[in-house]
Amino acid sequence: MKAIRRFTVRPVLPEPLRPLSDLARNLRWSWHPETRDLFQSVDPERWAASDGDPVRLLGSVRPARLAELAEDRRFVRRLTAVCDDLNDYLTGERWYQAQPDGLPAAIAYFSPEFGITAALPQYSGGLGILAGDHLKAASDLGVPLIGVGLLYRHGYFRQSLSRDGWQQEHYPVLDPNELPVSLLKEEDGSPAYVALALPGGRRLRARIWLAQVGRVPLLMLDSDVEDNDPGERGVTDRLYGGGSEHRLLQEMLLGIGGVRAVRTYCRLTGHPAPEVFHTNEGHAGFLGLERIAELCDEQRLDFDSALEAVRAGTVFTTHTPVPAGIDRFDRELVAHHFGTGAELPGIDVERVLRLGMETYPGGEPNLFNMAVMGLRLAQRANGVSLLHGQVSREMFSGLWPGFDPEEVPITSVTNGVHAPTWVAPEVFRLGARQVGAQRAEDVLSLGGSERWDAVADIPDQEVWDLRRDLREQLVQEVRSRLRASWRQRGAGTAELGWIDSVLDPDVLTIGFARRVPSYKRLTLMLRDRDRLMELLLHPERPVQIVVAGKAHPADDGGKRLVQELVRFADDPRVRGRIVFLPNYDMAMAQKLYPGCDIWLNNPLRPLEACGTSGMKAALNGCLNLSVLDGWWDEWFQPDFGWAIPTADGAGTDPDHRDDVEAAALYDLLEQRVTPRFYERGRQGLPDRWIEMVRQTLMRLGPKVLAGRMVREYVERLYAPAAVAHRALDADTARELADWKERVRASWQQVTVEHVETSAAAATAELGSTLALRVHVRLGGLGPDDVEVQALSGRVDSEDRITEAVTVPLKPAGGADQEGRWVYEGPLTLDRTGPFGYTVRVLPAHRLLASAAELGLVAGPSQELVEAAGVLMR
Repeated sequence: MKAIRRFTVRPVLPEPLRPLSDLARNLRWSWHPETRDLFQSVDPERWAASDGDPVRLLGSVRPARLAELAEDRRFVRRLTAVCDDLNDYLTGERWYQAQPDGLPAAIAYFSPEFGITAALPQYSGGLGILAGDHLKAASDLGVPLIGVGLLYRHGYFRQSLSRDGWQQEHYPVLDPNELPVSLLKEEDGSPAYVALALPGGRRLRARIWLAQVGRVPLLMLDSDVEDNDPGERGVTDRLYGGGSEHRLLQEMLLGIGGVRAVRTYCRLTGHPAPEVFHTNEGHAGFLGLERIAELCDEQRLDFDSALEAVRAGTVFTTHTPVPAGIDRFDRELVAHHFGTGAELPGIDVERVLRLGMETYPGGEPNLFNMAVMGLRLAQRANGVSLLHGQVSREMFSGLWPGFDPEEVPITSVTNGVHAPTWVAPEVFRLGARQVGAQRAEDVLSLGGSERWDAVADIPDQEVWDLRRDLREQLVQEVRSRLRASWRQRGAGTAELGWIDSVLDPDVLTIGFARRVPSYKRLTLMLRDRDRLMELLLHPERPVQIVVAGKAHPADDGGKRLVQELVRFADDPRVRGRIVFLPNYDMAMAQKLYPGCDIWLNNPLRPLEACGTSGMKAALNGCLNLSVLDGWWDEWFQPDFGWAIPTADGAGTDPDHRDDVEAAALYDLLEQRVTPRFYERGRQGLPDRWIEMVRQTLMRLGPKVLAGRMVREYVERLYAPAAVAHRALDADTARELADWKERVRASWQQVTVEHVETSAAAATAELGSTLALRVHVRLGGLGPDDVEVQALSGRVDSEDRITEAVTVPLKPAGGADQEGRWVYEGPLTLDRTGPFGYTVRVLPAHRLLASAAELGLVAGPSQELVEAAGVLMR
């Protein structure tokens, strides 16, 4: 019989055990082994049955067992010690508190998804896991972050397979009362709400749920409240679900409602108000509009002045090198939801639209682009690896016309991963035996060490024994999951005896797990099935492969790739050596990364923004075999992995490219990877493989940490944004907005009219210096409004300057009778070979974060360039 109503009945803990509830409600348990061990000891069987979720565990433990534990003095002492440790962690000084004054009092970090733990399934893939790791690392470092997201009633889907291998989606309902979250309440005990105004006089209300991630509060908005109409109740139903209007409402709630939730949280708790707002991908971009509206209301600023104040304290991170991965909405749909009778009525809807429209060459002028709005609303922006920063500068260069892509003001902070979450307990214990538990914990959480030299002293036998132990654990995990998957696919017990011999703990194990968009090429390994079968079944040097990944529910192409892989893995000839595990999530990942010897990644370069799964594998001593994309392009060295060559020439046919790169993958496995794994030295150990494991840990370990990443955000982006935010009070914001308006109005009159040098010939000696003299017309601007620059360097065959050196020129006297100014300066010939120069005029103001900020530049006319030619050859 089916219940007509559902309740969550919370356990009543005996007084000595009351602190267990606090421990369960702070998600630090998800990366703190002592806390997890304590919960496991409450009831080991129920702990396993609850999938390691303390909230579910406490809701299922028998009262008699709780009474028994309350009388167990040893358990109560352990409980007290773990609670004291958490209190020290929450209140003690961390890295951030030891930094010089001037850092932001608080930072609000907005993301559409957060992967904190499998017990809080509010993530779909890398973006969410990265956001979760960002919060955890900020907590470890003491960074005063406030996370902001949505609470999806179905989370992301659970994946299973049909008998013929087709992906099937299931959306189990999540009850917030059964999750490690609590309602944010007003002082009178009633739930705190935020609301959005919708067209037609309707309102969208949302409750605020609080998840405590160590020291970091995570606020999640939930629209499933009785006051809403059915359509509005479903706004937060599914992550990345629904049509355009549904997604737009989700993103308005995340951005606009999220700012309102932060204000409510700070009012109720006394938490310092954020000085910096970090937009993690474009989904939350509307947060900037809400902050503009706040300043217009509270400080009586006009839109342009408020925009400058908001930009100063905003950081925007783009995560996709694929234009199709960015949310774009029809102009009329956005207009319908803003302005009179809808949200932010005090702001002209045309001003809203102008922030997101693709009004640049190559753009779609009728589409509202969330990433474009994010960039226009942020003074600082970054990609998530060195290569992705370069790709992003090219991808968004239309927003800064006249500037070379390398000058586009988008920097990069390479992602990192939260080691305490992803490092297997066995790996941690090995390191703790070497350097001590506290130092090992600090090294993983805080980072900062250039190398992990202590790894060099671990004996080969211990390294190899650890790797085999982790591989054996993975084999058992795979068999368990594979059996469950086949039962879901309709197989009977009698059909599944073969699963007991799937995989071998002594065989080289390759892992491949990620989302399944086409560019990640799940099935590249199947390109030549005969060669793959030879690798899998080699009599002396076999390999085995564990594959996992979800295709987006609307992506039938991705589902076909999953089915193709599954059908190959179902073949009785190879099913003992290759498996596909459905429902890839954090719980599976935490077993998969440590147990693999090789982590495979073969995206289409340069479409992988970062690719952090290989980082998690590396922290467990797994070697990377990857296309040079994302972070691997930045940090690859032959000492600790392999690079798959790419066939990325401009004229390369996609099928031919895949054939070439698959062949290169097979060659690497046959000729270099498997021989290295199976060869044995004098002690019967794979000495050279073990050395590569060591090099992975010693040289990659410190780099791939989320602690390193968050420190970079603090030092390079949050701190400068806080300084800029403080500088932009109401009067200064008006001054900057007025100056920009004046510069834009006058810029068409800014011209470079004449350029001359002291050079008399087309050749000169290295190290010589020429005098450069430039005549410019500034229209209604003055020398304080601009900077005149000389750019020089080597030139290519088309006279384009490469690796340009920029030198500011100085005005020589005042303007002449015709309003022209003369600028002078030296031009040093500091390199041999073809050499060229040019000059340009840029806007200049003390409050600009970049000379390219306005997207304005004036240079010599084409006629002047052709008359001057290249200076030196």
